[in-house]
Amino acid sequence: MASTRSKAEPKIPTLEEFGAEVLRRREAYKAKYGREPDLPRNKGENRTESKKALLKAIEDAGGKW
Repeated sequence: MASTRSKAEPKIPTLEEFGAEVLRRREAYKAKYGREPDLPRNKGENRTESKKALLKAIEDAGGKW
């Protein structure tokens, strides 16, 4: 017997809905722990020379990437 397809289709959120959910979760975390969540950063171990140069130029110009 062939399997049947589930009648319930998962809802795919829009970008706006996803962004609102992220903000809601951040606020919930902040309310519970009293601070912003610590988000991991890319260590940059495999960056190309051009990417390193771009990030250095941004930093030299006073920017924070």
